[in-house]
Amino acid sequence: MCLGMGLAYLGAFATPEPHHLPVAVVGAGPEAKVFAQTVKDEAGDQLDVRTLPDRATAVHQLKDRDISGAYVLDAKAPELVVASAGSDMSATAVEKVFTPAATAQGVPLKVTDVVPPVSGDPTGSGIFFLLIAVSIGSYASVAVLGAAGAGLSLRTRAALVAGVSFVVSLIGAAFAGPLFHLVDHGLWGVWAMSWLYSAGILFLGAGLHTFLKRWTTLAVMVLFVMLNFTSSGGLFRPELQDGFFGGLHAFWNGAGLVEGIRDLVYFDGHGLARNVGVLAVWLLLGMVVMAIAGAVERRRAPVGSVTPVTPASPVAAPAAAPAQSPEEAEEEAEEEEIEETVGV
Repeated sequence: MCLGMGLAYLGAFATPEPHHLPVAVVGAGPEAKVFAQTVKDEAGDQLDVRTLPDRATAVHQLKDRDISGAYVLDAKAPELVVASAGSDMSATAVEKVFTPAATAQGVPLKVTDVVPPVSGDPTGSGIFFLLIAVSIGSYASVAVLGAAGAGLSLRTRAALVAGVSFVVSLIGAAFAGPLFHLVDHGLWGVWAMSWLYSAGILFLGAGLHTFLKRWTTLAVMVLFVMLNFTSSGGLFRPELQDGFFGGLHAFWNGAGLVEGIRDLVYFDGHGLARNVGVLAVWLLLGMVVMAIAGAVERRRAPVGSVTPVTPASPVAAPAAAPAQSPEEAEEEAEEEEIEETVGV
């Protein structure tokens, strides 16, 4: 676990660098095209540079999340337009790119944030920490449900998963709204996406428990911590990460929650349907895995056996220590799993 956490977090967060970061140069005529080409030549694969005819178009593309920043050419008052609610780190990276250009002109660079985060979450990172809280509440419950529900029917366990995920998502909504004011509207949508996210983790984890037993904790840690937090875009968008974590961002459930909340709260729902779809697919995957686990459990269930009776020996054998039954051994392993999960 130590090795996996180190590789995941250091690999994803230690050296963020732009990779095809989409930016725009705003201006008409050959001057804008020459400047854009110069920026592109100097940056290489770090930037994807386009030219736009006017500032209004640039603002529109920022709100559609097509670009991370736009540099408005002006000999006396150049301006950089960003939308930091989409990613504060990306906005900072764009500012570092274009500040030298204004410095070379001997004029200050005006930075305008057209989509700032709410006052309760000034850096926009609160959504990432909300993801962590909901994730821990979900995957820590997997071991408890796996142990407590081992002898319960599939329908009962599914009902427990639905109930626990409902409670976890309500807690997440309370964090996002009345407690820490991470969002100023759309709280019911935040709750709904949190429920989809939590239920997907719990259904998948509860299904995997049938096959992995005490190794389920490690499996959910890999899926929903090591790979999930690092690819969510909560701190660094995929344009600031390497290809592996940037690639996971396209379909991993943590990215679906983080980007879905951003789409809902800051960007007028642009891209929301896709991210809700990602969360729904993970939930469906979890339900399928749990259904398969139920079928496997039914096949494993003993039909019944007859224990042969052996005649008593005339010589009494010394009393042996009672052997641990398979049920007791499994219960002990599940208790250890719960302790490991709580410890993590």
